[in-house]
This record gives sequence, C-alpha cells and structure tokens, in this order.
Amino acid sequence: MDAQDNKFNYKIILAALVAVIIGILIAFYYSYAQSSTQINFLEQEKDLLVKDLTLMKADVDRLSALNEVNEIEIQDARYEVQQLLDSVGRLTFTIEKLREFKSELRRLEAKNDSLKLKNNFLKYNNMLLTDKYEETRAQIEELRGKSSSLAEAEALQRQKILELNQELKIKSYLKLQDSDGSGFRLRGGKPIMTNKASIIEKLRGCVTIMADPTSINKEKVLYFQFLGPDMGVIEDNANIITVHGNVYSKRVELVFMGEETQVCDYITVPEESLNAGNYTLNVFEDERLLSSTEFRLK
Repeated sequence: MDAQDNKFNYKIILAALVAVIIGILIAFYYSYAQSSTQINFLEQEKDLLVKDLTLMKADVDRLSALNEVNEIEIQDARYEVQQLLDSVGRLTFTIEKLREFKSELRRLEAKNDSLKLKNNFLKYNNMLLTDKYEETRAQIEELRGKSSSLAEAEALQRQKILELNQELKIKSYLKLQDSDGSGFRLRGGKPIMTNKASIIEKLRGCVTIMADPTSINKEKVLYFQFLGPDMGVIEDNANIITVHGNVYSKRVELVFMGEETQVCDYITVPEESLNAGNYTLNVFEDERLLSSTEFRLK
C-alpha cells in the first residue's frame, strides 16, 4: 500500500516538474519573441534616425559649401549632428534612448529648417542684388555708349573749330572804311532820306571797300547787321539771316575786282516800327566784324 502511494506521489511530482519546465519554456519563448520584435523595431528606428541625421548632415555641408549663412551657425550644427551620429553608432538602444534621440533629432531638424529659411532669404537677396547689378551694368554700358558718342561729337566739333581757325588765319579779308547807316521814307515809290524814326520805311547801309590788287575777281559775301537802341537785330521785312549762330539783317553778295568799291543795300521795316535813339550798323565778312558805325534817329 505504501509502495503504491509513493509511486503515485512520484508521478504527481514528475508531472508538476514537467509543467514547470513547459511553463518556463513558454515564458522564455514569449520573452525571446518580444525581445526580438523590440530589437527589430529599435534597429529600424535606428536606421531611420541615422538616415535623417545623414540627410541633415548633407544639408549642413551643402549650406557650408554655398557659404550663404553664418559660418558659426553651420559649424555648430555640423558638430551637433556629427555628435548625435557618433552617439547613435556606439550606444545600445533602448526605448528611453530612442525617445531621447528622437527629441534631439526634432530639435536639430528645427534648427536645420531655420538654416534653410536663412539660406532661402539670402538666395532671394542675392537674386535681387543680381538683378540690380545687371540693371546697373546695363545703365553703365548705356552711359558708356553715350559718353563715347559725346566724346566723338566733341572731338568732331574741336576739329571743325581748328579747321575754321586755320581757315580764318589764311583767309584774306576785305578792308572797309566809311561805313554809314541812314533812314529813308518812300514818296511815290522813291526813297527820301530822313532821320525821323516814326516815318522810316527803309534802313540803308553803305560801306567802301578799299582797293586790293591781290584780290581780283573774288566772290565775296558781306553781312549787314542793323541794331536798334535796345541792341536787338532789326529784321529785313520780318526776315533775318542766321549763320553759325550769328544773326544778321542782310546778306550782300558781290564780285570784288580789286578796285575801291562802294557797296550799299537796304532793309525794309514797317512804318512807325522804329523808335528814336542810337542805331548801329555792323558789317561782317563771314563771321569777322570788319566795320561798325552808329547813326541817330529822332
């Protein structure tokens, strides 16, 4: 009877031992599966974290290569990213470490976004500066072209002045004397000399060309210039003559034969257009004043 009881107790103990062993195996298997799942999750998160940090490091290096943001900020960002990469590479990950590094990653991402905004702002400013530079360069080129044209025009003008001066030096001018100015009124179409300004209808200018045997059969042009009391040029029948900016009253053409010659010519003025005062007759050849005289009308 005792032998049978011992045998039964032994079976119970053996069954309990087997149950405990099976329970331990099940718990070990469950723990192993859970640990394996957690390890795989951590490895995936670690790979993602390393990838994000690598991309961020590439952004920082790109910004540094462009040299478009503050160098000190770039150095700080590069150092922090590299430090986090080194930490990820050598530390054994846990959930707590993962959270810690994710928080640090978010902080660095925010800082990297700030650097990107600054970079974009600087790019925009650089674009504006580039446009302004191109506009200024175009204006400078335009001004250079205008300056070159002005320089050419000035050089041409100086050349013309030199040529004119040279011509004036070698030109032989007439020698004049006894120039005279006077007023006339008309009676029956016939001019009658008068010095009463209000009834004058014509002003006459006369001048004597002295003999010059060296100038025979020469075409000459004289310009009579009548000036009123206000020193304004008096028009010939509402017409004036302008030569190289100089204003004259009458153009007189003649062929000089080398002998003493008197030259007279008239200009027509409206009756009652003249006032009493001193009048001037200037006689020019080309642009040179050869003779000047005054006459008075009352």
